[in-house]
Amino acid sequence: MKATFEHHGIQYQVNLAEPIDISIALTNTDENPIAWYLEKPVIEPVRFGDWVGKVSEGSSSTNFNNILFNPHGHGTHTECLGHITRDFYSVHQALKTFFFVAELVSVAPIAQGEDLIINRAQLESVLNGKSPEAVVMRTLPNPEEKKQLKYSNTNPPYLLEEAALYLREIGVQHLLIDLPSVDREHDEGKLLSHKAFWNVQNVHQLNADARHDCTITEMIFVPNSVADGSYLLNLQMASFENDASPSKPVLYQIKL
Repeated sequence: MKATFEHHGIQYQVNLAEPIDISIALTNTDENPIAWYLEKPVIEPVRFGDWVGKVSEGSSSTNFNNILFNPHGHGTHTECLGHITRDFYSVHQALKTFFFVAELVSVAPIAQGEDLIINRAQLESVLNGKSPEAVVMRTLPNPEEKKQLKYSNTNPPYLLEEAALYLREIGVQHLLIDLPSVDREHDEGKLLSHKAFWNVQNVHQLNADARHDCTITEMIFVPNSVADGSYLLNLQMASFENDASPSKPVLYQIKL
């Protein structure tokens, strides 16, 4: 099913029958990715005495599960600046439109001391003068095993503050990345890239020009078969009044 949309006076076509899902599904198995020192998610039937909310166990006509998970540590999630502020801000209130023109870029983090980092020059190179509404960042190498990684205490790659600042300077509103965080795992709570992207100067008293309507989506996975380039992004998200929500970003290839 083809659809036409207009963006900044230019008409584009996408095929809605060919979605590219770049989210990682939440499971209660050891295949679920994990970050931030958590155990795997729990998905289990409700129990009331002898009654079990599971059809296969015979006492229920429905499957009726409780789910215990953390959006930041258990898979693809979208977060707003409320993730780092003293006052509460909800991603459900921050994200009010859900379609954006996005640029998919592949970046190989480079060594800096004991770290692997992504810097401003790398982003300037791969974006090559473009200033899209959203940037989808695939880090290299990109094995399928990335969907099951256990990130805790592994010092994953991250963005330097200068890289996040560059994205803000060119007007990127939504950043999607296949890492558990845009910041270093152990950074003494500085969160420099989060702060730079959202323009948060003081987490205790938010500045007037902080970017309330901008989001960061972490722990995506973009298959190697998907080429770098421009896409229509549908940033789907569950309706949680929380700083972050599990999300399902979907790309559609753009045709002029």
